[in-house]
Amino acid sequence: MKSVSTLLASAILLTVSTAVSAADLKPAVVFDMGGKFDKSFNQGVNDGVMKFNKETGLKYREFEITNPTQREQAIRKMAQRGSDIILGVGFAQSSAIEKVAKEFPNTKFAIIDGYVVAPNVQSLLFKEHEGSFLVGMLAAMASKSGKVGFIGGMDIPLIRRFACGYEKGAKHVSSKIGVIQNMTGTTPAAWSDPGRGAELTRGQFDQGVDVVYAAAGYTGVGVYQAAKDAGKLAIGVDSNQNYLHPGTMLTSMLKRVDVAAYTTFMEAKNGTWKAGIKVFGLKEGGIDWALDEHNQDLISGDMKAKIEAAKSAIIAGEIKVHDYMSDKSCK
Repeated sequence: MKSVSTLLASAILLTVSTAVSAADLKPAVVFDMGGKFDKSFNQGVNDGVMKFNKETGLKYREFEITNPTQREQAIRKMAQRGSDIILGVGFAQSSAIEKVAKEFPNTKFAIIDGYVVAPNVQSLLFKEHEGSFLVGMLAAMASKSGKVGFIGGMDIPLIRRFACGYEKGAKHVSSKIGVIQNMTGTTPAAWSDPGRGAELTRGQFDQGVDVVYAAAGYTGVGVYQAAKDAGKLAIGVDSNQNYLHPGTMLTSMLKRVDVAAYTTFMEAKNGTWKAGIKVFGLKEGGIDWALDEHNQDLISGDMKAKIEAAKSAIIAGEIKVHDYMSDKSCK
């Protein structure tokens, strides 16, 4: 039987070992097309890892993808350099994460918006349709023309999920509301084409749209500028983008990728990280809508009350928001 002193020494050793391990943690993040300052999706992730750095003092490696062929190379390079946890940003990194995770079974990997099942991978997913439903309601309530618009980035099921939730929210307010949708493109370049975003937006305005929602990464910057120039309303996405054009940004649909990024790094630091699927919705605080000093004059008390009531109803399961990812229709 071990002596008390031996057990105590072992406990101290374990504590020191854990502390050293946490102090030596080497996180890494691979941003996707559009860059970490895209004012939207990537920037939200950047906010989360910067918060982690500020709170812990731990430095992290990072890489910004500018070409799709760089994804796998960048993730593997991070693993080869000894990163303990590597966060891939965006669904397009799924195959690269899956492949490299097999090559480095002792390294932790996490991916936002990607579904990868592996013993060392954490998939971080969101219920974008829930938040899109809420901002769709706001668009319908704010519209004077009875027509609202949606500009998506790359035409993929994930963005169709945003579009469908938005349409369902608008029609929840009025079955007669018109919803016009456009996708920017079918390649990753669709995430970083503000000129095309502005062009599509102006085309929707010509058709009578007076509120437009963008889920298009950096392309959205062009959408919001076009709305400001035309005196129309726009809705941001992922990060709180209300500050970009106060007075014409009706709201932003918050997809808290910052929370997901911060949480996965912090779990790795604290030794609580687990592989598997984590889903963030309204209930989990991973999805919301933005109300601040930049848009408060655009949101009446009645509008706010109706949105908060709908939010509570969705959380309680009283309102079921159609998920395009489960049913590739928007009926």
